[in-house]
Amino acid sequence: MGRDETPKLAGLILAGGEGSRFGGPKAWARLPDGRSFLEACAMTLREAGASPLVANLPPGSADPGIEGLQALPLPERGLDMFTSLLIGFRCISGDPNWRKLAVLPVDHPLVRPATVRKLAAARGAAAVPCYDAKHGHPVCLSRGLVDQLKLGELEGRNLREALRSVARVDVRVGDPGVIANCNTPAALSEALRTVHRRS
Repeated sequence: MGRDETPKLAGLILAGGEGSRFGGPKAWARLPDGRSFLEACAMTLREAGASPLVANLPPGSADPGIEGLQALPLPERGLDMFTSLLIGFRCISGDPNWRKLAVLPVDHPLVRPATVRKLAAARGAAAVPCYDAKHGHPVCLSRGLVDQLKLGELEGRNLREALRSVARVDVRVGDPGVIANCNTPAALSEALRTVHRRS
């Protein structure tokens, strides 16, 4: 790989929750342009060059038929985020070609593709976006770090705790979408106003 080449990127969308605060699974929540959160996240990662692209979905979900996206319904309800993350890791690790993995929660559908590309190009085992002095999503992980997490070699009850013991890089970005957590209808409305104003 050349010095200026971005490592081959894969994408994992965490969309397996029931969305109790949203009134239903956030994977199917809609943006004003008609796209579901899941479609918006998949488009962002795909335009950033992510392939393969996998999405955890609620148990029993049908394949949404989104171009380039592999649907991965979770095996049961009520799994915590870290367990869902590990299920996604095991699935996407079947592709031997990628070197970086962008992990995007589905309630962050306003992230820009250029932001994901910038994170993928960053050095370090983990790259975390930082906007307005706040950390956000997605995070970008090296393949070696994903393998460590998969094998339980890092301590922590969640990804944030596990990343404390690795070479994490904070990447400044000009994308308010990284901190726009659209986890309720009210939060979505506020995020849309904020992203429009700051963009």
